Amino acid sequence: MNFFERYLSFWVLICIVLGIALGQWFPVVFQAIGSLELARINLPVGLLIWVMIIPMLVKVDFGSLHQVRRHVRGIGVTLLVNWLVKPFSMALLAWLFIRHWFAPWLPADQIDSYVAGLILLAAAPCTAMVFVWSRLTGGDPLFTLSQVALNDTIMVFAFAPIVGLLLGLSSLSVPWDTLIASVVLYIVIPVILAQIWRRSLLRQGAQAFEAAMERIGPWSIGALLSTLVLLFAFQGEAIIRQPMVIALLAVPILIQVVFNAALAYGLCRRLGESHEVACPSALIGASNFFELAVAAAISLFGFQSGAALATVVGVLIEVPVMLWVVRVVNRTRGWYLAR
Repeated sequence: MNFFERYLSFWVLICIVLGIALGQWFPVVFQAIGSLELARINLPVGLLIWVMIIPMLVKVDFGSLHQVRRHVRGIGVTLLVNWLVKPFSMALLAWLFIRHWFAPWLPADQIDSYVAGLILLAAAPCTAMVFVWSRLTGGDPLFTLSQVALNDTIMVFAFAPIVGLLLGLSSLSVPWDTLIASVVLYIVIPVILAQIWRRSLLRQGAQAFEAAMERIGPWSIGALLSTLVLLFAFQGEAIIRQPMVIALLAVPILIQVVFNAALAYGLCRRLGESHEVACPSALIGASNFFELAVAAAISLFGFQSGAALATVVGVLIEVPVMLWVVRVVNRTRGWYLAR
């Protein structure tokens, strides 16, 4: 884990402050940036998302998919938590907390948008950051690689239908054209470009590939932080007026992260999987592909929407919570093995 990844929550906080300040000082500039759209997709953000996602996807070897049969039970747990439990449980939590329990303290005109943002956050499992979490827990690298490749393959086909279904069940209108365009722009095309780049680098040798990964690694974090500056420049006034909204949105996200991690970890233990498999299974079950969620929320609902804000709250709290989950699975190794 490099310097920026280890202190990502701190850098996110800096970007929040910087974005809010710049939005107040230069409103005309950011209004101009926000108007650069094509088919409701903001072009500067689209470019930043590509810079953010493609270096992560270059690390994914889809050729490792044949190795999933070595850990069928662990893969089964991962698929269950990521594609059945996580999105539907988040929709339930959003309905309970945002639509009902917290509704009196939230702006009524943004409640639907907050719900949509939380659904987007939970609809896609984490990709590249799982390699970081897995390494910190001594996870099986081949299992981690194979489950990320499998989840990314499923995500190409399942992300739009799941989001559309859950938005529909939540009585929200589904902008299918923009949703499908977001999947093509932020999943399909980056996957294709990343795999072409990966093959080109590997032809130069493993050492050249690793060196390239070291060089391009900071690009993803830099693009993420730049996106957050833009987002908070647009969200700044609302945040200044209603800081409690951030805290309230964090509650269902926190509950979901802890619940999914515990569920995946416990199921792996019950099914007799090794601790080296249970760790990445729990971590990928808990974490979200927040880069995709932020991009999709901006494309579907706009920079200034509650959906965009909800996904950014996920970025803000996920890293410290995931580091806590890492410590928990490391400290409970003895309990896990004493089954």
